[in-house]
Amino acid sequence: MLIMVINCGSSSIKYQLFDMTDESVIAKGLLEKIGADSALHHQTTSDSITIEKDVANHIEGLAWILETLVEKGRGVINDVSEISAVGHRVVHGGEEFFRSCLIDDATVEAIERFASLAPLHNPPNLDGIRAAMADLPGVPHVAVFDTAFHQTMPPKAFTYALPWELYKELGLRRYGFHGTSHRYVAMRAAEALDKAFDEVNLITCHLGNGCSITAVENGRSIDTSMGLTPLEGVVMGTRCGDIDPAITFFLAETRGSSLDDINTLYNKQSGLLGLSGVSNDMRAVKAAADDGNEQAGLALEVYAYSVRKYIGAYKAALGRVDAVVFTGGVGENAAFMRQMIMEGLDDIGMIIDPDANSQAIKRGDAATLESPTRILVIPTDEEKMIAEDTMALTESKGRKGKQGL
Repeated sequence: MLIMVINCGSSSIKYQLFDMTDESVIAKGLLEKIGADSALHHQTTSDSITIEKDVANHIEGLAWILETLVEKGRGVINDVSEISAVGHRVVHGGEEFFRSCLIDDATVEAIERFASLAPLHNPPNLDGIRAAMADLPGVPHVAVFDTAFHQTMPPKAFTYALPWELYKELGLRRYGFHGTSHRYVAMRAAEALDKAFDEVNLITCHLGNGCSITAVENGRSIDTSMGLTPLEGVVMGTRCGDIDPAITFFLAETRGSSLDDINTLYNKQSGLLGLSGVSNDMRAVKAAADDGNEQAGLALEVYAYSVRKYIGAYKAALGRVDAVVFTGGVGENAAFMRQMIMEGLDDIGMIIDPDANSQAIKRGDAATLESPTRILVIPTDEEKMIAEDTMALTESKGRKGKQGL
């Protein structure tokens, strides 16, 4: 079975084509700058190319991608009819979607309705769905929601202490994001620990340019650091994470900043970038700190401290923690940052081994042998998780007509 996974941004389409007999990726790529000066970066197991051509919209873009997949000399399939199903990443499913589902008219309507909660993401996600359903009309299409894994959070975890009518009228609550990544690494962690998924307790740390921490109890998300939007939580590459909400009013009063100015400040000019004055890239900030840049050094300390506090809080929420899991570009590769984050957590049963940690590049156990809680490094693969959900739903539809996992 061949499954195509699509992730659409406002001016881009990321894609992977999986052969699910062994879950291998036989082609993948990125179409960027849809609308002007478009470029398609296409990669197979034997070749890598970049082609430039003007593409007006997502429909034209996906058609170009499909043409490339079957093109003689560049393609990996003879005809698009070989694609059995398509999985789509969708950022926001609101409170309606607890799991991935087959896409029908009601699903499309709901994704459109939740665009107010994710205005930068759901509309392009929907553009990709419509384009793919037009180009591949005879196959099942599946929506996999970033928010779905966190819909098991109890009200005490997702409710903000605001007037209740704001939740009832506007849906103001914590939704959480990166759910597909958290679910994927939690499942892999359960396998590594030789435990059933519904019996494992974990703290999963997705650390990249965007960062979030999730408390997983018996295989279910019970709390997560991102909130109504991906701005809340720990320090990130360019996002500030948790701050005093009154800073918004202070900036408006003292500097005359508009809401747009403040929104840009919080989302694009803060975090590691804003603190260090150097970069949002952890590697560049570390290099600057090593060269004696005290501001960059402080940025690293603030970042590590913010993650450590969430780990401590989620230890309190969970009680027993089988493992802390690191994933994402920073979580998988920055051994020094894992060391900084875990320092001082010995007393709550999380004892990092510096030597094991330095060797845990991409994958491994960074804890000492006697540590009650394991410290695992597990590479995330959201596309594979989407492909697995898509295959399961496609097979389920064939057997029983079920619409959700």
